[in-house]
Amino acid sequence: MPYLILLIAVAFETIGTTALQASQQFTRAGPSIIVVGAYAVSFFLLGWVLKFLPVGVAYAMWSGLGIVMIALIGLAVFGQRLDLPALLGMAMILGGILVIHLFSNAAPH
Repeated sequence: MPYLILLIAVAFETIGTTALQASQQFTRAGPSIIVVGAYAVSFFLLGWVLKFLPVGVAYAMWSGLGIVMIALIGLAVFGQRLDLPALLGMAMILGGILVIHLFSNAAPH
């Protein structure tokens, strides 16, 4: 259950970051309200997850998955392309998350 809640927290963080881009530096009210609300939900859920996972593990997964998700949204929604080094770096982030999840004793399996 903590991993499902963590994924939902990542989804809200991704929504908030997408709205942050759309808010145009908080000059548009609608997206700005979404930023604040989505980040609030995301941090609340991340806080709940910390009852079950160490902060380092939870934050690594939350931020790493958020980076990858927002990069994909940046490409699909905003037309922001990534070069090969950026893609390789994100692949390493995902690899690190898998290593933590599959092999670390710090993360419950």
